[in-house]
Amino acid sequence: MSDTLEITKNDIAYLQHDDVPLMLRLRRPPGPGPFPVVVDLHGGAWTKGALSECDGRDEVLVRAGLATAALDFRHADAGYPTSSVDINFAIRWLKAQSGRLRLDPARVAITGQSSGGHLAMLAAMRPLEPRYAAIPLPDGTSPHTAHVRCVGMTWPVINPYSRYRHALRLRGSDAPPAWTATIPERHDLYWGGEAAMIEGNPLLALERQENVETPPALWIQGREDEIHNYRDPDAELDLNEPERFAQRYREAGGTIAVHYVDQADRAAASYGPLVAFFAEHLL
Repeated sequence: MSDTLEITKNDIAYLQHDDVPLMLRLRRPPGPGPFPVVVDLHGGAWTKGALSECDGRDEVLVRAGLATAALDFRHADAGYPTSSVDINFAIRWLKAQSGRLRLDPARVAITGQSSGGHLAMLAAMRPLEPRYAAIPLPDGTSPHTAHVRCVGMTWPVINPYSRYRHALRLRGSDAPPAWTATIPERHDLYWGGEAAMIEGNPLLALERQENVETPPALWIQGREDEIHNYRDPDAELDLNEPERFAQRYREAGGTIAVHYVDQADRAAASYGPLVAFFAEHLL
């Protein structure tokens, strides 16, 4: 499609907690639709972030003919699993409102960056988890589940527990990286302890053979990225976390590709593979 097409953008309140609305930024290509839609989740170590952080990625996706829905959701103040509760509701809400929003409820996908990538995979794997689906749709709304067609992740924190321990190990070294100064505390703020990091963990869910959904998946990863691309010394598999997750995902019956990009240009380099992946599964 032409780079000059006009993108329709609307900010919509999809949910409210204690009189505070949660917003959804919906972008659609020109035309009558119905359009396939990619739900987009920002990063921020589960403690911060805003839907505007998804703007660059979503503008690229909408030029390819995909609608996008970037979400605000609750963070550390509310703790796990509140982000997943809001995301699960948003997926069901988009499907229920698909007629007036000109979306196709049968073609819904999800993406996310860093902690948002973790939340995207968790939502895709556990669409029927009762804790995540705790908020019902409004009365009179047709019922829908939070199943998605596929999931694309950019450098996700797929294993919050191992990343927490990884950061603590590095912080105790002779030359700790700057990023380790706050990461463990940010994990603690959202997760409230290691038990929740283990439970709400897509990789460990696969390794304990939890019964999960495994839609087609893409993991885009910067090569020189010690924050997301590292080996867990306590793991059974001697693989870095992207390859470890990919092997377990395939063992569970899913299909997944791991696509490596240069770390210095990872954001721009991720757009092409994401567009190709979602076009294959949604268009």
